[in-house]
Amino acid sequence: MGIQVCMGATLQCSFGAGTSVLSVAPDKKVLTQTPAATIMDYQPFANIPPFGMCSASSNPLVAAATQAAQGVLTPIPCIPVITAPWTPGAPTVLIGEMPALNETSKLTCQWGGVIQILVPGQVTVQVP
Repeated sequence: MGIQVCMGATLQCSFGAGTSVLSVAPDKKVLTQTPAATIMDYQPFANIPPFGMCSASSNPLVAAATQAAQGVLTPIPCIPVITAPWTPGAPTVLIGEMPALNETSKLTCQWGGVIQILVPGQVTVQVP
């Protein structure tokens, strides 16, 4: 069984220089200690804030900055580009008809970064 993820969970991107904190709207009316998250809580900025500086060479802005620095990798401020929900989630636990988010779920940024959950935001509610 996994741990249910909620608002305040700590996130990390494989190409980000820092961590970020998940934001979840309280409209789902399901609480752990704070609002519970679903796989649909993946919107950049609304749910997923930036991760500091991005070092993904597939990011065109990083590539341009690196080229301008004569090939020296030059990170730029992170702007997450996420186009699909968290996977896999907990498909047998639904919140507002959407699978609940558990701590093993991951997101993929368009620039190749893998976003994972470091701390789920609470430790008492489990989901399969």
